[in-house]
Amino acid sequence: MKAYIKERTLQVAQHIAATKDTIRETAKVFNLSKSTVHNDLSKRLQRVDAKMYEKVKEVLDVNFAEKHLRGGESTKQKFQKASEKTL
Repeated sequence: MKAYIKERTLQVAQHIAATKDTIRETAKVFNLSKSTVHNDLSKRLQRVDAKMYEKVKEVLDVNFAEKHLRGGESTKQKFQKASEKTL
């Protein structure tokens, strides 16, 4: 693995462990694609730093479990804004 990829993977992992951000939010912070962040965290990080992988995996599991709640809230807000505009 190239050194810059290894370093990027660790930086992304440290960010997620510290902020509890989602993959999408982290991708925006680092100006990377969601796919790159996901691959860094799910495939590369385990080989680079196993302990950090476990910490990040816990955060990602929580985010995944809450994903449907966030989507529902977002949809609710969308329709509330639409109904406010029509009034």
